[in-house]
Amino acid sequence: MKRIITVLALLFVSANVFCANPPKKSKKTNLLFIVTDQQQYKALGLAGNKVLKTPNLDRLGESGAYFVNAYSSCAVCGPARSSILTGRTVENTGVNTNDKTYFYTKEKVMQYPTFDEILKANGYTCEYYGKWHAMSNKAKIYSNPEKYAKNGKYAFDHGGQSFFYQDWLKASLKKRALENGEHLDKFTKRPYTPDPIDTFFGQEYKDIKHIKKSQPNFHGRLNIPKEYTMTAFQAQQTIDALKRLKNKPFSLTCSFHYPHAPMIVPEPFYSMYKPEDMTPPESISDDMLNSPYIRANGRKALPEYSDPEKIKYMISNYYGLITEVDYWIGEIIDTVDKLGLTENTLIVFTSDHGEMLGAHGLREKNVFYEESAHIPLLMKLPNVIEEKSTVDGYVSHIDIFPTILDYLGVKAPESDGKSLRDMINGDEHEYGEYVVTEWNYRGDVSPNYMIVKDGWKLMVPYSVESKVINVLYNLNEDPHEMNNLLGTNPEQAKYADKAEELRATLLEWLQKNNSQFYEGVKNRTLVKNM
Repeated sequence: MKRIITVLALLFVSANVFCANPPKKSKKTNLLFIVTDQQQYKALGLAGNKVLKTPNLDRLGESGAYFVNAYSSCAVCGPARSSILTGRTVENTGVNTNDKTYFYTKEKVMQYPTFDEILKANGYTCEYYGKWHAMSNKAKIYSNPEKYAKNGKYAFDHGGQSFFYQDWLKASLKKRALENGEHLDKFTKRPYTPDPIDTFFGQEYKDIKHIKKSQPNFHGRLNIPKEYTMTAFQAQQTIDALKRLKNKPFSLTCSFHYPHAPMIVPEPFYSMYKPEDMTPPESISDDMLNSPYIRANGRKALPEYSDPEKIKYMISNYYGLITEVDYWIGEIIDTVDKLGLTENTLIVFTSDHGEMLGAHGLREKNVFYEESAHIPLLMKLPNVIEEKSTVDGYVSHIDIFPTILDYLGVKAPESDGKSLRDMINGDEHEYGEYVVTEWNYRGDVSPNYMIVKDGWKLMVPYSVESKVINVLYNLNEDPHEMNNLLGTNPEQAKYADKAEELRATLLEWLQKNNSQFYEGVKNRTLVKNM
């Protein structure tokens, strides 16, 4: 009886202690996903760029993992973003052009769940701000307080982000008349001063205002305060969301429009990089005679991007936009710290693809050159990802999906990528030996596959019949990709073994991902008898 009484007494005491000090529930790890548009891998101080200032991205990378060799799944906006969200190859999402996004209905595409759909089902509140450019039906799970602009435009429809911004800007900053030499920026509806590389430089605005031109044609100084730019707006939306979501598990995406064109930059960022101090790309004078991209991106009709003096203005604009984005990323990270969320938030930063920036006389993306396909990737999670973790292995957009779910402790469905956690920890010694970028679209125009392995790059079309030339670069000796060892090279037979080695690895990748183009790549002639 005494023993029974003693046990009951202990249980009573324990119960009271438990009620007074209940065990703390384990918190779910949050996700802050930051993505820029069109930022090449070299556009980062951490990557060794001695001119460009990115102090906040540098500290983000130094606080966690920096991936030296991260590549876009496809150097095109919609396909790349669809792969990021689902962890699937471009062929497996079905999104191989920008047209197959938003409300595309001609065929079923993007049938796999996004990481946010999975997180939503696991108790996360998900919000998304900025550029979308994927299938709009995948955005139903977002809990943004406002999903429609004043004109009724949906936030996850084409151009939705700009209408929200313009509503805010109209209410926040009064318009003024153009002054001498100014043009009207069609994005902000506010004045800017064109630079010499701008298509309409030196012309009166009244004479050109009705001419339609695409975003990449505009360069110069945006003449509004830095607090009123689209970058500032998208960053503030993200900061407001952090404050609103701080007490619940969240997945929050900030998708910046910049440094994508129009490359019109506000002060003080515009004046940070003097054009005369910029250095043109080494490959700007490439004759492209043995390249499949000799006519890519309107190259023949746009000689200004092969002009060593004019390209300095583009580099200056591009760097200014990136430093502006970096400034606001710093504000976002500081907010995470101030809200006490740092220890419990995985921060991932990347870009959908790069920007040629005059390399090979090209602008924009859409090609397999390093400036276009090679991207930045940073991850931070204190006490889990060790500081100053530099990862040299090759990784892809498709690896981001399983990595996020791994670190958040959420069971991940099958995907085409692999969690990078073991690679970050130094426990992975096989995955990361190579990377593939694809664009399985129009094999008669450009290569469809690129594989990089051991510093060698092979580019091939997906069919036997394609007249597009094959490409092999030795990046170890030719980092600027100016010496194609295949194509019309009379000594290409010397590189047959290396080309076949890379093709064999590419075929493994195609087979693993159930590609319909396996046979076309397998049977294509790589090396011709000259």
